[in-house]
Amino acid sequence: MNIKILSDSTCDLPPELLHRYDITLLPISIERNGETLRDGIDMTPADVFRQVVEGGPLCRTSAVNVGEFVEHFRYWRASYDAVICVTLSAEMSSCYQNACLAAQEFDQVYAVDSRNLSSAQGIIVLDAARLVESGLPPQTIVDRLNKETGRIQSSFLPDRLDYLYKGGRCSAVAALGANLLHLKPRIEVVDGRMGVTKKYRGSFTHCMEQYARELLERYPRVRGDICFVVHPDAQEDAVRASLRVMRESGRFEQVFEVRTGCTVACHCGPNTIGIMFVSL
Repeated sequence: MNIKILSDSTCDLPPELLHRYDITLLPISIERNGETLRDGIDMTPADVFRQVVEGGPLCRTSAVNVGEFVEHFRYWRASYDAVICVTLSAEMSSCYQNACLAAQEFDQVYAVDSRNLSSAQGIIVLDAARLVESGLPPQTIVDRLNKETGRIQSSFLPDRLDYLYKGGRCSAVAALGANLLHLKPRIEVVDGRMGVTKKYRGSFTHCMEQYARELLERYPRVRGDICFVVHPDAQEDAVRASLRVMRESGRFEQVFEVRTGCTVACHCGPNTIGIMFVSL
């Protein structure tokens, strides 16, 4: 079957992989000063950060709505036998719910909850594309993807909690305490939800190196095809340290550095780095 793979723009995959597998992204909406803009088209992370630096309010994100999903599903279903759309975690956004509602209007259109975000969501999207290449029917692909979501390891370290606080995802007390004590919380995605699992102290680069090494110790068996080190615009030495640890481990065929889109930028701020891969 000729199957089209879609995802929302929270799926942070490098352009070469999007092109290689003919993956199409539906842009998340970014609300800025009463104006609605499209992630990656009208708005970039640099624009998000500039808004805050210039004293403006934090930009907000909103899900792809049902009407937008219907429009895209109708367009792609006209030339493909089936459409599979992988979305941002249903625990973080209404994208999945909206995609499910839109899919009801079509036959052979499927929505998959990645139970994750950023390039961890991207891993599920890549798996979908590879399964299409293997010639499997769409329902079998969806079933396999749903089983795979629980094996994705996704976590990140923000240098500061300003953006998480402004976005209502942590308290003022937690943000102030972390900043005063120079703490960097490790935020993990488990069952589609984000939670703090450890706190590091020291320079951001030192914390990132420690965090990366601890991930490798915690997950000695990994699916070695791919690992992503993701950030919206983090300091270069911290990014290099993260990439070095993951590459020198020899566990992954490819370790990609990926610049995130506006979703991570809006909620986590510039100096945030995540590491994402599949454990066994």
